[in-house]
Amino acid sequence: MEKNKVPLSSLPRERLLEYGVQALSNQELLAILLRTGSKKYSVMELSARVLTLFPSLYELKNASLTELQQISGVGQIKAIELKAMMELGCRIQRANQPKLGKVVTSFDLAHQLMSEMKDFSQEHLICLYLNTKNEVIFRKTLFVGSVNQSVAHPREIFREAVRCSAARIICSHNHPSGDPSPSENDRQFTKRLKECGEMMGIEILDHLIIGSEEYVSLREEGFWN
Repeated sequence: MEKNKVPLSSLPRERLLEYGVQALSNQELLAILLRTGSKKYSVMELSARVLTLFPSLYELKNASLTELQQISGVGQIKAIELKAMMELGCRIQRANQPKLGKVVTSFDLAHQLMSEMKDFSQEHLICLYLNTKNEVIFRKTLFVGSVNQSVAHPREIFREAVRCSAARIICSHNHPSGDPSPSENDRQFTKRLKECGEMMGIEILDHLIIGSEEYVSLREEGFWN
């Protein structure tokens, strides 16, 4: 190893990739944001100098551009980038999960979806992800084509649920024929979803099948009994 050369295993970016972001110290995280050092200091040394002048993250958050630029190696550009990063972090902390409306009844939701899906020439499977208040926090069209057990696998549906921390899911797909009568495949697919949901603690509220002028709610049809 070359003299004074830092081993790759100790570099912040490599450590983040190997161990995850939570394993990094404040100094390492700051070094990633600073990206480069200066003529006098390596990026790790520079981040250490910043944290020496501002020992707590609260003090660093409230540091002015002028104060940041007083640190040797931190010019105007780096100071601006740090201030922008800290402001973005504050905004993320205050951010709320977006809400896309509240589901009150299957009837209201089905008619809303019917106006959107009744003219589709292919089957579309749309999943709505809800919180415990039945507010829609995420919506995604997961499959286009024939909705069958081999294509529309529950893992794809529940992967999105875990990602957005959903408590409940409503699935909906259309029948291009216009007849919303559930097929045996629809029933088996719904059964698999319910079983997966019970294992994962994520409730399947309903599976709506949309036709041209009518819909079928498998919950209302007694499929949940």
